[in-house]
Amino acid sequence: MILLPATGYITARAFASKAILPLPNVAVTVTASDGTAIAMRLTNRSGLITPIEIPVPEKSESQSPNPGERPFAVVNLYARLKGYEQIAAENVQVFAGTTTVQNLEMIPLSELPNQWDQSERFDTPAQNL
Repeated sequence: MILLPATGYITARAFASKAILPLPNVAVTVTASDGTAIAMRLTNRSGLITPIEIPVPEKSESQSPNPGERPFAVVNLYARLKGYEQIAAENVQVFAGTTTVQNLEMIPLSELPNQWDQSERFDTPAQNL
């Protein structure tokens, strides 16, 4: 019997650093761990994107001490907005039946005059399940 994958969701919240002000029109791209594009969204005036559906392993995969398959899907998020440092959130885990919220703290380039062409990278280590 072949089981269809379950569904999990990912959303993002972009805001300006320190002031935590929502940032509209941030381009957020979500890719699979192999780099395949899954979706692209723009943040709304509240700094949020609509949830993106991600195929994930069944919840039952996370209920044994040594699952044969990791019980989550891994995605990467990339965020860009003119005048702000680029963000790369890598290895973000998405579980069945839940919505993962990734915060994107965007730093104005005016605060980083010598780093205008660099990206801020955040790597999420795997869950110790």
